[in-house]
Amino acid sequence: MFTLPQKESKAPTTCPGPASTQDLDSNHGDGLERECSRKPDWKLPEFCGGGDPTATASSDSSHLSSRGSIIKWFWDSAEEGYRTYHMDEYDEDKNPSGIINMGTSENKLCFDLLSRRLSQSDMLWVEPSLLQYPDWRGHLFLREEVARFLSFYCKSPAPLKPENVVVLNGCASLFSALATVLCEVGEAFLIPAPYYGAITQHVYLYGGVRLVCVYLDSEVTGLDTRPFQLTVEKLEMALQRANFEGVKVKGLILINPQNPLGDIYSPGELRDYLEFAKRHKLHVMVDEVYMLSVFEKSAGYHSVLSLEGLPDPQRTHVMWATSKDFGMSGLRFGTLYTENRDVATAVASLCRYHGLSGLVQYQMAQLLRDRDWINQVYLPENHARLKAAHTYVAGELRALGIPFLSSGAGFFIWVDLRKYLPEATFKEEMLLWRRFLDNKVLLSCGKAFQCKEPGWFRLVFSDKAHRLCLGMQRVRQVLEGKSQVPDDPASCQSQESGNQRR
Repeated sequence: MFTLPQKESKAPTTCPGPASTQDLDSNHGDGLERECSRKPDWKLPEFCGGGDPTATASSDSSHLSSRGSIIKWFWDSAEEGYRTYHMDEYDEDKNPSGIINMGTSENKLCFDLLSRRLSQSDMLWVEPSLLQYPDWRGHLFLREEVARFLSFYCKSPAPLKPENVVVLNGCASLFSALATVLCEVGEAFLIPAPYYGAITQHVYLYGGVRLVCVYLDSEVTGLDTRPFQLTVEKLEMALQRANFEGVKVKGLILINPQNPLGDIYSPGELRDYLEFAKRHKLHVMVDEVYMLSVFEKSAGYHSVLSLEGLPDPQRTHVMWATSKDFGMSGLRFGTLYTENRDVATAVASLCRYHGLSGLVQYQMAQLLRDRDWINQVYLPENHARLKAAHTYVAGELRALGIPFLSSGAGFFIWVDLRKYLPEATFKEEMLLWRRFLDNKVLLSCGKAFQCKEPGWFRLVFSDKAHRLCLGMQRVRQVLEGKSQVPDDPASCQSQESGNQRR
């Protein structure tokens, strides 16, 4: 993860601004090419975990446009940690000394349940319509099923409408498409930081849209406050700064449950944020991709679609996907719900480049309509496994005396390792991150999420007990100043057995 090259005059406010590698339409493409051609005006990119900090976004290839050079640059400057990990992945039998990945937010706990369900005979169906071009919004049978599914699990006051549903291949495509159809090149979205850093790529490379960070901090200022709390006052201040610097803000991005904080917004907070957006005529993109991964009942999650009377339904756009809640990040299914028909139509037009095969659409409809399996088999077991994994990792962190934030949602814990930095700098954070990688465990550092305080890390726990145990052994070794100490597989095997009994 990295920050977008930016104009010098906008550097204090605008965050990284990349997106995906699809083509732009001609108008947006021309604008982005003009932006990219001004090489002296771009700041050098910053990196968390890799790449040459002196690299520019230029390319030695004579075959690429300026836009193509920017896109290639993002590929070339992919984070060192993940590149290293993919060359040395842990495998219990083939590569037991390989890297344990506690950095990628994937749910690896329920493959057994999913493989059995997806292999059943009702999932295997082929008919001519599934092999032909569909409605680009998605097959009607799938959009009807999505509307029923979201109505039930989001607890919407009234049934949601299939005509307001658009189906794409994942939330990355949704961010890209929405940013493109809502903003002109160079316009921006507000986003609370720290945030899932890949959004910078999603909104920039496709639509040339930037992000304006609403920086949050860990300080608790009163009895009714919490670390990294988003407030309307902070939103107003960020918007005022952007306006002062000449950055036109068109919308607000909310992630609920939040990534990487695991924070859950209350209905009152959600309404406050939406009222703020309505006052300033801002679109709101709400990412609810972890909504069914709230494993603590006391967490009290509420979807924005559960609110009675949205303040500005024409500017409120909700996205969800199976990647997190159903552990299917490789299947690439995402859906948009918006009451704005113009937005839905424009996004659907881009589905020519982001569509799903008819066979996958059929499988997704079958999965989403199987409410008995979801409610009686999958969700209870998934929540139990997430809770057990979270309990184990949280216990290990407490034993090490490490503070952390976690509200019982998502796959990760936001860990405070500031006391392990000799100096409170991102350079020291980077050195600590590299020590973890050298000790064969991959984490994500706070800089990758645009956290303004050095020393915070995201630790993903949604993995099998054996790998979690080995990963935490290696984390402990680094924090205790040890290096390359042999693992203790026997203790981790016992941990795996204990989890299976639970």
